[in-house]
Amino acid sequence: MLVAAFWGLVGGLALLLGALLGIFAPVSNRVVGLVMAFGAGVLISAVSFELTEEAFSSGGAVPVVTGLVAGALTFFAGDWAIDRAGGHRRKSPTGQPQAGAGAGALVLGALLDGIPESAAIGVSLLGGGAIGLPMVAAVFLSNVPESMSASAGLRRAGHSVRSILLMWSAVTAVCALAAGLGYVLLDGAPEEVVAVIKTFAAGAIITMLADTMVPEATEHAGRWVGLLTVLGFAAAFLLSAAA
Repeated sequence: MLVAAFWGLVGGLALLLGALLGIFAPVSNRVVGLVMAFGAGVLISAVSFELTEEAFSSGGAVPVVTGLVAGALTFFAGDWAIDRAGGHRRKSPTGQPQAGAGAGALVLGALLDGIPESAAIGVSLLGGGAIGLPMVAAVFLSNVPESMSASAGLRRAGHSVRSILLMWSAVTAVCALAAGLGYVLLDGAPEEVVAVIKTFAAGAIITMLADTMVPEATEHAGRWVGLLTVLGFAAAFLLSAAA
């Protein structure tokens, strides 16, 4: 459990790094968009090979389809509720949507994005497997621009540096806990159950990519998004193949 929680913490620490960058060293919207695009490519690779392919190999088609559909519908419902609460563009690097949104909506949005990713990190260790480095890298790269943009907006809205950093610290702790629980609760579970959980996380992540991450990257980085996404995918695939 501690190993899983540690790697979940590593992925979650990107939220604090992004927050510090957003508060003290804001970068251009274009750079944030490019980082999002590369991170999206890494996530696509990790979801494909670290989660879905492994789930299919161990559990078969029915658990894979069940998990993907359930994860997608769960994220869709949660994202819809958060949109209505003011967190509809929580990954936007402009900061403007976040300035009008409550911190609570941003926290819920970060948890909705982060918990499936972190749980997937923990699940990758089941059965004595090695940590999925592409999965950790994907989570890290997707978290940096999210907290960077949100923190810049919260700072403009008048929130103190201390309150912003405490908020992201809490989210980071939850991400570490999710990774640890993903390992503990499923250790010894039937392969079909593990396959459903892996693809549940995959379905949620894919829906997040299509709904929030890729559109925001495209808006702010333009035509380069496709190339950076492919580059991220290729880098993660080669890392996975070499592991």
